[in-house]
Amino acid sequence: MKLDLSGRSTLVTGSTAGIGFAAAKALAECGARVFVNGRDEARTAEAAGLIAARAQPVAGDVGTADGCKAIHAATGPVDILVNNAGIFEPVDFFDTDDETWDRHWQVNVMSAVRLSRAYAPAMVEKGWGRIVMLGSESAFNIPAEMIHYGVSKTADVAFARGLAKRLARTGVTVNSVLPGPTLSEGLEDMLADRAAQSDKPLEEVAADFVMENRPTSIIRRASSVEEVANMIAYAASPLSSATTGASLRVDGGVVDAL
Repeated sequence: MKLDLSGRSTLVTGSTAGIGFAAAKALAECGARVFVNGRDEARTAEAAGLIAARAQPVAGDVGTADGCKAIHAATGPVDILVNNAGIFEPVDFFDTDDETWDRHWQVNVMSAVRLSRAYAPAMVEKGWGRIVMLGSESAFNIPAEMIHYGVSKTADVAFARGLAKRLARTGVTVNSVLPGPTLSEGLEDMLADRAAQSDKPLEEVAADFVMENRPTSIIRRASSVEEVANMIAYAASPLSSATTGASLRVDGGVVDAL
C-alpha cells in the first residue's frame, strides 16, 4: 500500500506547528505540493522551508472572512483541503463570554465552512478532491472545562458529514479526523508548569494527564502529532475513495463507544 499524492496540491490551515505541521510534512513526503498556512508571515515561511522544496507559505488569518478570501486567492484551486486550524482555551462555562465563544466559532468552524465553500467547486469540476476536517474526541466527550471548544468540534464533525452528503457522487470526499490528547505544542504549553515541577520526562507527564482527564484511554498516553498526521494522509489519498462522511478516530480509544 502506497500513499501517492504526486501531482496533487493541498492546503493545510494552521500548519506552522503541531498536528498541522506534521500533516503538511506527511503530505509533502507523499509527493503533494503543499501550501503551508499561518497568521505570521515569517513563521509561515520558516515552517514551509522546514518541510520540502514543494512547500509554499501562504500567510493569512483563517478566522476572518477576508483572511479566507485572501488565502483562496493566493493558492488558486487545490486538490486537498485540510481544515486543521483551531484554538482551545480552558475556561469555566460561567466565565466564558460571548467574545470567547465567537472566537472559537470563527476559527474552529467558520474557517472550515468558508474555505470548503471556496475550494470545493473546483474539486467537483475536476471530479476529484479531498476535504478533511480536524475534529476531536472532545466532539463526543464534551470537556466540562471548555464546553465552547467541545461544541465547536461537534460542529466540525456535523459539518463534514453534511458536506459529504452534499458532494455525493462528485468524486470529492469529506471526512473528519478525531485526535485524542496529542502531544503538540498546545498540550506542552498546558503541561509546562507541571513538567517543571516534576522529574519525569514530558511524555510521562502527558501520560499522567491523559489518565487523569481521559481515563477511558486505551493506549494510556498522548498520541504523537505524526500518528494523527498518518490518518490525515490516508484520508487525503486516493486509497480512501470509499471513505466519506466518516469520523476517523485517532483518539487512542478515549471515546468509549463501538
